[in-house]
Amino acid sequence: MVFLYHELAGIGAPLDQWVASDSRVTAAAGPEKASRREQVRAELAAGLAAVRGIGYIRLTLNDRLSEYDPGYGEFTLRALAPSSSVPFKALQQEVALRFGNGRDAQIWAVPAAQAQAVQDSFRHGRDVVLDLLLKITDVQPATRGGTVVADVLEYEIRTQQGNQLLGRVKPVAK
Repeated sequence: MVFLYHELAGIGAPLDQWVASDSRVTAAAGPEKASRREQVRAELAAGLAAVRGIGYIRLTLNDRLSEYDPGYGEFTLRALAPSSSVPFKALQQEVALRFGNGRDAQIWAVPAAQAQAVQDSFRHGRDVVLDLLLKITDVQPATRGGTVVADVLEYEIRTQQGNQLLGRVKPVAK
């Protein structure tokens, strides 16, 4: 994500700093440092090149399904809320992933008749796994990192225990 952030923001990656602080370089014996620097630089450059042109992200998150709200006919997923973000830390930088359409994506509308079957799928708690397809829509630079904004296009909800498919959701703007 750090590589992707730099590519999307158009901010040159601080390769020299990253290479100098890599433990393979700092821990190398004097005569080996130059070759280690070149090795690390080549790996980092390959990583930066690999993210060029990326517009979509697949991501898996753990979450807890809310209680069913019969008044609204829906469950909600806190991990997708507009205030939520997914942090990524690497290379002395922090990059966050935020959901641009989180207000709509966090809602899983379920008819009342199906809601009980969903609730009965859990043995203990309501822990779920979300498999998300995201479309990158924006980047917001900040000091020592920034935020990548992506819209949730669709996701699958599965029970954490047993990996049972509970539903497939395509968020709809309200």
